[in-house]
Amino acid sequence: MDPGTHFAFGTHPHHGFVASATSNMPAHLAHWFLVREQFEPVPDQPGLFRLTEPERDGTRRTRQAVHDLRQLGYAVHADVAVDPVASASPPRPVRPNGLSERRSRIAQAAGRSPQQRSAPTTSAPTVRPIPPKPSYAPTVHLPAASTAGRSR
Repeated sequence: MDPGTHFAFGTHPHHGFVASATSNMPAHLAHWFLVREQFEPVPDQPGLFRLTEPERDGTRRTRQAVHDLRQLGYAVHADVAVDPVASASPPRPVRPNGLSERRSRIAQAAGRSPQQRSAPTTSAPTVRPIPPKPSYAPTVHLPAASTAGRSR
């Protein structure tokens, strides 16, 4: 085991999935992390923790604990059976819903430089057009108003 290791995970014939902290990890901090990862202290064996309810998807939960602690920056040693890196599951099949094709198109569009982008086919006019002046002046004929019939 690497001298910088903080946690060790494995299997035990009587306790199932177990974990322990090395001397590089303070005991109270190791206890805090392992309890939050659903491990409990084993009575009469200080420093040893077992997974609570190992029959409830124990392998996956132990792998998740290993993964979580590594994500937090801790060095974790794990047996092959519970190491998510060593026992990686096969890749998931691609669903035929077109999502990967859509992502590919988006990635290609994002990778284009501004010079490669096509200009829009129509553009909004910048100013409102002014109608042309008529070439003639219309003549308006008003009826003649008579002032004789008006009274003041």
